[in-house]
Amino acid sequence: MTRPPPSARTSTFRFRRPLVVGLVAVLAAIVVALGHPLLKPSPGSAATPDQDSSTLLPAPSPSGRPPSHAPHRGGRGALDEADGVVPDGATVLDHEVPAVANLDAELLDALRRAARDAADDGVTFTVNSGWRSRAYQEELLRKAVAQYGSEAEAARWVASATTSPHVSGDAVDIGPDRATDWLSEHGSAYGLCRIYRNEPWHFELRMDAADRGCPRMYADPAQDPRMRQ
Repeated sequence: MTRPPPSARTSTFRFRRPLVVGLVAVLAAIVVALGHPLLKPSPGSAATPDQDSSTLLPAPSPSGRPPSHAPHRGGRGALDEADGVVPDGATVLDHEVPAVANLDAELLDALRRAARDAADDGVTFTVNSGWRSRAYQEELLRKAVAQYGSEAEAARWVASATTSPHVSGDAVDIGPDRATDWLSEHGSAYGLCRIYRNEPWHFELRMDAADRGCPRMYADPAQDPRMRQ
C-alpha cells in the first residue's frame, strides 16, 4: 500500500483536529444545559460557603429520628450552661451540669437507675437537653417559629416557657438512638415514658408506668392538654 506524501498526512491531521475540538465543545455545552449529575454536589457533600449547615431544632423526618446532633442545640447567643445549655458528651450521671442537676429529683433518680442497667447492655445515656431556663425556652420557641414558619407548626416541637416540662425540670431529651431504643423497650419499668410520637428522644416520669405501662402517646406537643394552659 502506497503511503500518502507528508503534505497529505499533515492536511488530514489539520482537518480532523478542529472537528474534534468542535465536537467536545458542543458536548460540554449540552452537559451544562441539561444539568448533568456529575456537575451537581452529592447529598452528602459539604455545604457551600453561603449555606448554613447548623440548625437549632430538628426538622421532621420520615424516620422519626433526630439528626446526629442534639435536637435542641445551636444558635445559643448569650445563653450558657447556667441556662441549661448542655456540654457535649454530658450524661445523666454528671452532677455538675445544671441541665442534669436541676431535673426533678425522682426523674433523675429513675434515669440514673436505668442508665446503670443499660450500661450492662453496652448502652450509654447522653443528655441532649434537660432542665432549661425560661430565657433558653423562649429563645428556642423564637427560633422554632422562624424555622417552621408559624407559631402553630412550631408548637408541634417546642412549648412555651410557661408550659414546657423542661423548664420545670420534668423532661429530658436522651440520645443516641441506641439509648432511646433501650428506653422505649425498658423505660416503663423505671417509670420513664415517651410522651410524643414525633419526639422519640423526649422522656418524662410516670410513676405508675411500672404497673400499668406507659400512657398512650400524643402525636406531638400541640396535642398535649398541658400545652394549652
